[in-house]
Amino acid sequence: MPDRGGGPTGPRIRVGRPSRRVRTLLMTLGVLAVLGMAFTMFAGFWTDWLWYRSVNYSSVFTTTLWTKIGLFFVFGLLMALAVGFNIWLAHRLRPPLSAMSMEQQSLDRYRMGIAPYKKWLLLAITALVGLIAGASASSQWRTWLMWVNGVPFGEKDPQFHLDVGFYAFDLPWYRFLLGFGFAAAILSVIAAALTHYLYGGLRITSPGARATAAATGHLSVLIGIFVALKAVAYWLDRYGLAVKSSDFKATDNWTGLRYVDANAYLPAKTILFCIAVICALLFFATLWRRTWQLPVIGFGLMVLSAILIGGLYPAIVQKFQVQPNEQAKEAPYVEKNLKATRDAYGIDGTQVTEYPGTSKTEDKTQLRDDVDSTASIRILDPNIVSPTFQQLQQIRNYYAFPTNLDVDRYAKDGKDQDTVIGLREINLNGIPKRNWINDHFRYTHGYGVVAAEGTSADSQGRPDFTESDLPSKGDLGTYEQRVYYGEKTTMYSIVGGPQKEIDYSDDSGEKTYSYKADSGVSLSNPVNRAAYAVAFGEPQILYSGAIGDGSRILYNRTPKERVEAVAPWLTIDGDAYPAVVDGRIQWIVDAYTTTNGYPYSSRTTLGDTTADSLTATNDNRAVVAQQNQVNYIRNSVKATVDAYTGEVKLFQWDTKDPVLKTWMKAFPNTVEPKSEISKSLMDHLRYPQDLFKVQRELLTRYHVKDATTFLSGSEVWQVPDDPTNKSGSATPPYYLSMKMPDQAAQAFSLTTTFTPNGRDNLSAFMAVDAEAGTSDYGKIRILKLPTNTTVNGPSQVQSQFNSEQDIAETIRLLRGGDSEVEYGNLLAVPLDGGLLYVEPVYVRGGGLKYPLLRKVLVSYGGTTAFEDTLGEALNKVFGAEGATPEPPDEDDGGTTPPPTSANPNVQEALDDAQKAFEAGQEALKKGDWEAYGKAQKDLEDALRRAEDAQTQGDKTGGGAGSGGGGAKPSGSPSPSGSPSGSPSASPSGT
Repeated sequence: MPDRGGGPTGPRIRVGRPSRRVRTLLMTLGVLAVLGMAFTMFAGFWTDWLWYRSVNYSSVFTTTLWTKIGLFFVFGLLMALAVGFNIWLAHRLRPPLSAMSMEQQSLDRYRMGIAPYKKWLLLAITALVGLIAGASASSQWRTWLMWVNGVPFGEKDPQFHLDVGFYAFDLPWYRFLLGFGFAAAILSVIAAALTHYLYGGLRITSPGARATAAATGHLSVLIGIFVALKAVAYWLDRYGLAVKSSDFKATDNWTGLRYVDANAYLPAKTILFCIAVICALLFFATLWRRTWQLPVIGFGLMVLSAILIGGLYPAIVQKFQVQPNEQAKEAPYVEKNLKATRDAYGIDGTQVTEYPGTSKTEDKTQLRDDVDSTASIRILDPNIVSPTFQQLQQIRNYYAFPTNLDVDRYAKDGKDQDTVIGLREINLNGIPKRNWINDHFRYTHGYGVVAAEGTSADSQGRPDFTESDLPSKGDLGTYEQRVYYGEKTTMYSIVGGPQKEIDYSDDSGEKTYSYKADSGVSLSNPVNRAAYAVAFGEPQILYSGAIGDGSRILYNRTPKERVEAVAPWLTIDGDAYPAVVDGRIQWIVDAYTTTNGYPYSSRTTLGDTTADSLTATNDNRAVVAQQNQVNYIRNSVKATVDAYTGEVKLFQWDTKDPVLKTWMKAFPNTVEPKSEISKSLMDHLRYPQDLFKVQRELLTRYHVKDATTFLSGSEVWQVPDDPTNKSGSATPPYYLSMKMPDQAAQAFSLTTTFTPNGRDNLSAFMAVDAEAGTSDYGKIRILKLPTNTTVNGPSQVQSQFNSEQDIAETIRLLRGGDSEVEYGNLLAVPLDGGLLYVEPVYVRGGGLKYPLLRKVLVSYGGTTAFEDTLGEALNKVFGAEGATPEPPDEDDGGTTPPPTSANPNVQEALDDAQKAFEAGQEALKKGDWEAYGKAQKDLEDALRRAEDAQTQGDKTGGGAGSGGGGAKPSGSPSPSGSPSGSPSASPSGT
């Protein structure tokens, strides 16, 4: 029978409160979420610490971290105390009874509502402002470290006679303190005013007085502090005029005092300082007078004075004193700016020499021999031939070369020669099968250096390789060839564990390898694995069986990333370059110290001045610090990054730079002394391109030393646009070995040209000695052409090339079918009062995917030539076609064609060598390796016979006209080191 009672017939249901199981679950999820967020934050911190410790720069991490923490807590606490104290004081000074008015009755509801939570509300407000202020202050760690470690420059500004270090190190910190003080004062005034209003100390609509005496005194003191800080600001503004940028027709980003600053703004700031001090005292006086009348009058006077004295008076001085006689008024200040700017950018020692621009020698054939001694003309353009390196020396698809190769110097037969060099780096896009194991465990590194003579090419227009094949072999000797750190190596790799790596492949198959160095961070610890799994968002790191004892994770693998991380106070050059040094591949990175606080020195934006046609069109050539405005720069540090171990070394280069000395005090034992640079490393250091680009941009105006010429603008130059492409960007500077008119021998140099502002003819040629370790390193020489004559500039020379009928017809024929013509670097070389222009021309013909050197354009004194080789083009330009050319020397790079041998035995051997070479090429196309090997053997035999016959002819006197070592068939490759001489290289290159 059913229950007839009044009780419920089913289970009782509770509404509104979750069950214990649900509460436990929610609590657990909340705890896990908090722990997850905490571990995520810990993972970022821990992995950073592990990385800095792995590269032996943990002091950089700890110094930076503790500085940030210290600034955060000190200034966060100060801001919290300032705001919190004034809220507490305003509450303490509240009137005992509020006026009976509608306004106060409305406020009573808010007062009653927050009464139980007053302490918590006070803590929340102070904590919030403290966190914001602390975070802002921690970002000023560089400013703090420069202030506390600053060293004097030993130079004084011409206006206030203070050391430059005051403006570079002290003034930025004082300005930060002033800004912090303003923020604290304003927030305190707002917080105190709101509290006084809430508790009746301030009244808007209530009858009677608008403010109590306590509120009046409290707010007056706070406003007085604000006005006192304004007085300090006026005083600092006086010194700030020395580093203030302004618009001035003489130059963009003018910095320093002008006539109106020294004679109007400077006295105005002093007067305003005095007025502000008086006004602040009037506000403080309200503690006794309890009236706002005098302070308000004083504050109004200060504002009116700021408008009249600080704004109107300088405008009147500028209008009626400066403009009618600007040059005379501004000249003394322009001279100060000229000197300071030249000093700050290191261009004060620039040697400017008048240069006629035209040759005085009537018989131009005499100049033909002078070309070889004047310059080793580089016809291999490192910005064009990367695809050629890629096709001929990539070997495997998982290797790649950078878009722009580099120019370095390597000794051959006791003489330095310009060399184009690139590393065969790992290219993950070329991996046959992409997966996590392949990407991060098997394909981990590149392999070997590929280098070619910069001054020559083989008969087919390919680079004349001095280091090639896989493993690489050639002139560079024995060195560690594995490239774990490089410009294109951006992915992390896990090495050294149970999973073997792909080393390289040859005819005998695939080679494996296991990383031997101590680089990277060990993953043997499960905490480390968990941290990296979270930091990299890759959970497989935590549980993958491919990770075990000995596993290490490598990341931050580009040279620029590594140097920026270990030296965050440096500005890094946009182009690192590799060099083989003491059996290791070392990336060399130039780094700069900068400041924008050098008095009177005009500012420049690094991103604008270091941009050119290469940064506009290529991905691996970056501009420096895109938005950074500086007015002082030094190449103070040379850094190296080992391509195998990733070891970073910083070397002091500019031993006099006070900015570097300051940072070395802040981060002791991070920069090694200059004396630690080895001779072998010194041989490969060079003058950096980005510094040169900054200096050449400044020298478009600052090559003049007198104020009158500077103000007139008659000597303003510009860097011409690159005529070899359509980017519309500036011509990049070029490295080549050459000698200026006052030099006795060639020196490795960095060169550029200038044209008059708005015109295309040449106005000057600039070169800097780029060979480190020499007495003239860094010396800038400018050859200034006369303004009353017209010498063709780069764009005019390029236009002349394109407009000559014979050249235009040849270019049209070269472009026939699917071929493309690419113009290489247009090099300019001073020669006997004139300018010699040389430009290699490359062709991508038919099915070829890479450019080959086909022609060389040469221009001198209005005469142009367009020939197959540099030697032929020079002969034509200088009217020396009929002369028997001298044997090629190292400076000429072997580009002059060898003379015809007078010895019939030599000639017969050369003919046989030519036939063997052609037979080898034919066999190569057919893939007949047996025939190819036979042809190569015949080629070597023929060359050996030619050499023996030549030697015998020299002994008997019958070979005088053979040119010594010129016994080599036209177009024949060297038996060793060339792509066509290596069966293993050829299939991958085609």
